[in-house]
Amino acid sequence: MADSFDSVLRTAVQARGLGLERLHARLAERGIQVSVASLSNWQRGRCRPERSRSLSAVQALEEILELAPGSLTALLGPRRPRGRWAHNVPGALSYRDVSQVHASVDRLLDQIRNPVDGQLRWLSCDETVRVGAGRDERSVRTRVVFQARTDGVDRHVAVHYCEKEMLPDIRRASHCRLGQVRTDPEAGVTAAELLFEHPLRRGETYMVDYEFGYSRGGPEATFYQRWFRHPMHMYLLHVHFEPDALPARCLRVWQPNTVTPPADVAELRLSGWRAVHVAEMEVRPGVHGIRWEWD
Repeated sequence: MADSFDSVLRTAVQARGLGLERLHARLAERGIQVSVASLSNWQRGRCRPERSRSLSAVQALEEILELAPGSLTALLGPRRPRGRWAHNVPGALSYRDVSQVHASVDRLLDQIRNPVDGQLRWLSCDETVRVGAGRDERSVRTRVVFQARTDGVDRHVAVHYCEKEMLPDIRRASHCRLGQVRTDPEAGVTAAELLFEHPLRRGETYMVDYEFGYSRGGPEATFYQRWFRHPMHMYLLHVHFEPDALPARCLRVWQPNTVTPPADVAELRLSGWRAVHVAEMEVRPGVHGIRWEWD
């Protein structure tokens, strides 16, 4: 596995025994102003230097930390493309089209300064929802395979929405590192930045695996739905129930946008493993999911 910018920087800082305050002062002596918070975020992988002033700071850090010239700079890769790409993706919808809490989602993405909107093509999405004995949502595990539409994209922002305004824990972030997390408790929205191992090349694929969950009992669960703003190749949704909380009826649901009422597409049979699923190919943008009824 190739070393990342943040890991090399973190190791070098530890090896030199310099604190972030001291690094800040050493840079200031050279006329380079970089905040301690920025230095901390760089070595944690929460963000990376891109502006010309920041790149000058990286070159100075190579000298201060006694690293080979260009050793840190080379790990930055190409600059991440900026701006929103959603309007360049055929058939794409906005968050307003698929979510009643679009204002909250947009606000959290702006706080994270999400630069990747539309730059990742979703090839597949596989989700497992677990419903507890108290008929509550316990966890949602998601595995997504992306393909880069352009060079330089290096992250995905996962969004979780709870209609009962309960914020989940983030239990898992595999094949990626957890970056910034922003929440809107009043709307029940969580946005989590998932940082890739390296910036992707155009056409390169990448997989992330993450899980949201509730350790002390989650909200009452009667459905699960996923917003898709872009066309996608395959979606698999699997809902698992505990033996003491089996639903009386399960239905696949579909909603092309928030203006159109959701429709029941088909009734689903509960398996002997206490689960139901839907598998769809060539997924249309819109809201896809499963709802269930209790006795």
